[in-house]
Parts: sequence; C-alpha cells; structure tokens
Amino acid sequence: MTGITEIGAESAGVALVTGAGRGIGRACAVGLVAEGWTVVLTGRREGPLKETAELAGQGPGSAVATPLICDITDPDAVEALFAEVVGRFGRLDLLFNNAADTMPSTPVEEVSASDWHKVMDSIATGTFLCSRAAFRIMKAQSPRGGRIINNGAPSAHVPRPDSVAFTAAKHAVAGLTRALSLDGRRHDISVGQIDVGNVTPEGREQPPARQADGSLRVEPTMDVRHVVDMVLAMAGLPRGVNVQSVTVMPSAMPLVGRG
Repeated sequence: MTGITEIGAESAGVALVTGAGRGIGRACAVGLVAEGWTVVLTGRREGPLKETAELAGQGPGSAVATPLICDITDPDAVEALFAEVVGRFGRLDLLFNNAADTMPSTPVEEVSASDWHKVMDSIATGTFLCSRAAFRIMKAQSPRGGRIINNGAPSAHVPRPDSVAFTAAKHAVAGLTRALSLDGRRHDISVGQIDVGNVTPEGREQPPARQADGSLRVEPTMDVRHVVDMVLAMAGLPRGVNVQSVTVMPSAMPLVGRG
C-alpha cells in the first residue's frame, strides 16, 4: 500500500471507532472530535451513527465525525471500510475496537451455538479483522505507525456467572491485545486495552448483576465520562508510549475477589 500521507496539522489525527452508534463508543467518539480528532463512526445501523455525528458536531480545526456503515464480522465489509477511510482521509492514526454483541446471563448448557457465534464474532473476530486492516495501513503510512485501543472488560480476567460466551470473547481480546502489541512494536504501532467496569452511558439504570454466590445485586456504577477521559489520555500519548492495560471502574464494584 502506497500513497498514504500525513493529515493536515490542524487535526489531532484520524480515528475510527467501532460500535459508535451508542454507549461507550458514542461517548468516546464525541470526546475525540472535541479534542480535534477526525473520527470515522462505524456500526451496522445508519440512524444511530448519524445521531452520534450530530452530537459530535464540529471540533477544533477540521475535526468532524463521519458515519460509515459496516458489519465488522464481515471480512469483505471491513476491508471496504478501511479502504474508504484511507481514500477519504489518507491515513489512520487510531482504532478503537469497541463494538460488541452481548446476550443475557445464561447457564452454559443453555447457550445456543448461534448465540455463541454472535458474541464471539462481534467481539473477538471483529477486533481481529479491524486490527488486521489497521495494521496494513499503519505500517505503510508516513509517518509510520499508529495506535489501537481494544475495549476489553473485567470479564477478560475474572468471569461473572452464566457468561461463558462473553467471558471467552473478552479473554480472546486480551490475548489479541498482547499479540498485537508485540507484533506492532517493530512497526511503531502501539496496542493497549481498556477494561471498563459498570457504567451507565445514557442514563440507563444498572440492572441487578448475578454474583458468584448466585444472588442478585445492584452494583455501583460510574459516569461514562471517566471512560472517555481514559480513552482520550491513551489516544493522546506520544508515539512510542503505551498504556498496555488499564481498568477503569467504580471503586466499590465487587471485582477484586470476584469469581
């Protein structure tokens, strides 16, 4: 791949956020535009992406949010998405792998194969496909390199009961983060992971969560702005500096000792 050049100095860079139509993806995309990033918003539904773009508005300099529809579980669609990003903006400096399909808490023996694939494909396969495409671009552009931030979860380390598909998928993301971090090192590509605890992005109430003893408990939550602040801090690091892994969570959330 050739002809990939540096974006204008008035922009913090070009970022792509998956799952940008709601929740953490929407909040982080809006925050990135406010910090001067040119942001590509992607997801499967046009309406929510347009809403995010409207919320983001015009940032400093030429910073804007551009919606591009993509199913990140489809290899051809992902390749087309990243080709369009380069065609429009000339480079890619930041990828935030945030998209995820989830499912209700379900005993392992009742998890269907289709539910398993839905969760694994959206989280693990989607993260791989987007990171693979980003690597190709970031290795070829000038200046070379970039940053990938993967949205993990506390479940990437410690499971909740009845969450076998989500837990396995987020463990896969943790493995991908480490492997991509190692493989990206020689190409000036920094890869890190943010594990987000209980957050209520759009004022929704936190439903009771199943505890290790089988009981249900409404756990403490935090505002999504704290996640945005951390993503912005990671995105703003100078080339060659990385946050390998960070957990942002309410202090009273029962994570330590969970399981």
